[in-house]
Amino acid sequence: MKKNDVIFFITAAAIILLDQITKYYIDSYMSVGDSFPVIQGLFNIAHVRNPGAAFGIFSKSPEIFRTVFLIAVTSAAMVLILYYIRMNRERGILLNLAMSMIFGGAIGNLIDRIRFGEVIDFLDFYIGSHHWPAYNVADSAISTGRFSFL
Repeated sequence: MKKNDVIFFITAAAIILLDQITKYYIDSYMSVGDSFPVIQGLFNIAHVRNPGAAFGIFSKSPEIFRTVFLIAVTSAAMVLILYYIRMNRERGILLNLAMSMIFGGAIGNLIDRIRFGEVIDFLDFYIGSHHWPAYNVADSAISTGRFSFL
């Protein structure tokens, strides 16, 4: 196994572990809908369940469609990422980290979707009454990895 592959899998595993530990903590110690301020007027920890995809897309779709569709899309993305890294052995460190972040985040949310049929979100940023949709460690990793391509 090459150095890039080891870095890829260690980074992805770290993201999955951190994501699942934080979600376990939120699920164990907070009821859905509970919230507490971390930085008044800017940031709360809030236990939110998202049955849909990013920003609640598909949240109103029938559960069986939503679950099968989102698991299939996530699985396909993971296969494509693995294929890409296999075919690009000489990739740079930034591309390697970006792909591992997306991959690890996808697995973190996939675990929730399989276990609960929805994803646990808890990072709630806002200004006044204007809230950004709550998200989690996996979402942060996916977004960071994705924006690394820009």
